[in-house]
Amino acid sequence: MAKALRQRRLIGDFLLENKLITPAQLEQALKVQQQTGERLGKVLVSLGYVSEQDIVDILEFQLGIPQVSLSTVTLNPLLVESVPEHLVRRHKAIPLKKEGNKLIVAVVDPLNVVAVDDIRLATGLEIEPVLATEKEIESAIQRYFGLPGLERAMQELEPPEGIQMEAVNLEHPEEASVDEAPVVRLANSIIIQAINEQASDIHIEPQQEQVRVRYRVDGMLRDAMTLPRKFRSPLVSRIKIMADMDIAERRVPQDGRILIRYRERDVDLRVSTMPAVFGEKVVIRLLDKGKMLLRVDQLGFQEENLERFKEIIRHSYGMILITGPTGSGKTTTLYAVLSEVSSPELNVITVEDPVEYLLSGVNQVQVNPKAGLTFARGLRAILRQDPDIVMVGEIRDGETAEIAVRAAMTGHLVLSTLHTNDAIGALTRLIDMGVEPFLVASTVLGVTAQRLVRLVCPRCREPYEPGKEMRERFLLGAGYEEPVTLYRARGCRYCSNIGYRGRTNIAEVLPITPVIKEMIVAKASAAEISRQAVAGGMRTLREDGIRKAIKGITTIEEVIRVAYTGEE
Repeated sequence: MAKALRQRRLIGDFLLENKLITPAQLEQALKVQQQTGERLGKVLVSLGYVSEQDIVDILEFQLGIPQVSLSTVTLNPLLVESVPEHLVRRHKAIPLKKEGNKLIVAVVDPLNVVAVDDIRLATGLEIEPVLATEKEIESAIQRYFGLPGLERAMQELEPPEGIQMEAVNLEHPEEASVDEAPVVRLANSIIIQAINEQASDIHIEPQQEQVRVRYRVDGMLRDAMTLPRKFRSPLVSRIKIMADMDIAERRVPQDGRILIRYRERDVDLRVSTMPAVFGEKVVIRLLDKGKMLLRVDQLGFQEENLERFKEIIRHSYGMILITGPTGSGKTTTLYAVLSEVSSPELNVITVEDPVEYLLSGVNQVQVNPKAGLTFARGLRAILRQDPDIVMVGEIRDGETAEIAVRAAMTGHLVLSTLHTNDAIGALTRLIDMGVEPFLVASTVLGVTAQRLVRLVCPRCREPYEPGKEMRERFLLGAGYEEPVTLYRARGCRYCSNIGYRGRTNIAEVLPITPVIKEMIVAKASAAEISRQAVAGGMRTLREDGIRKAIKGITTIEEVIRVAYTGEE
């Protein structure tokens, strides 16, 4: 035990020496460890201070135990199954190779002597641990044993012999008549796996002969599993029961909500069902309220944009707008701004749909349309609560827009979002909603349009020079002979062989200058305002993305995917 404690302290010391964490972060992690009893490395990862790979690298250097990449190793199923499944899952240990009387086992924690003893007793072999990330081990467990309870659930849901599965009748679909227990395990397994993979959405899609389950990770959908067709109705019914939805109604879309607690974290699941040809499609949005909130300087703004953005949010009253499509990080940016500007001396109130993160010292209101609490009604009530700073989750209609503008005129700082393609579009959208141009000009302080691009993996990133005829040269405005260096990733264990890991923003930040105010009042076109903004130093979304691609932060393909319009 003393050795284990010494090694845990050394992990923190090594991380500090390598400047991967700060002393304050280590102190916070140690406090959490005292409460949960978990490994210090796991606590640091769950708090978002380091990655799993950082911990594995430190342990390899500190203990002299080699690490392996399970994504590049071909496992022997018979060898994997030689260790009882319950031990594999409990200790997160995967057998890799047998050498005489020695079994090499990939583990998360090589100091776990209980795990080594249990596997030695079960196999009768001497155990030599090697290091692997928890994510890779859990992926291998899923691959060879299935999700927790999945195989058992599939067996228990097997229809008796002689019973044929009938075609779907959309008007009168068959009722599920199976035992609920295996379906409960299956639904829980799908949700748990999504949380572990840090997915933002779960898609459960009925097809003609099967049910496809996909996770959205870093903005892109990935296949997670394929289930037999017989799971369709029981699985959807179980999720609808969890979300307090009408399981008898399958002909119209429904919305629901599930609140769960997993590994000491509160996770809010927003459930949406939609009738499709082969059954109901289910999409579940995961909102992890335990995630660490970002600061403004952690959002990914480049230096020039960061200074412009900070200058905008320093104002004490007026309106600040964040624009972009769904899933572009607008809410995360708003929360970062609130964390930056709120203080004990200020009354900060939000009205949101949904409340995605819980902010200390901020009064957060959840929209409830069924009870009549809309954005507009909530905003009116907030203005009677003596606020200093108001955040409106989204301006969806003219009524909300008008109230928000009036609030900004009367000495409040108003933060909100709009769904527009660029920063200039937010100004014209407000006018289209019925707000007078002179009110837009006098209240809006600035607009930021943003998108999320995936970060190129720093461990397998490599430079390349695009060919003379490649599209990249056209986008960069480079000539045939001009030297250009871009970056791409081969894929490695750190990024699960995808080539990308994590996301950052690309943005255009538009301060409303006196010249632009005059143009708004004069009802200038969006194109004219855009030309003036660029002349005044605004960097467009595409330009910001290209700069990040040249720096090797992302790839030019990502910039094209999220910011290319064909107009430039």
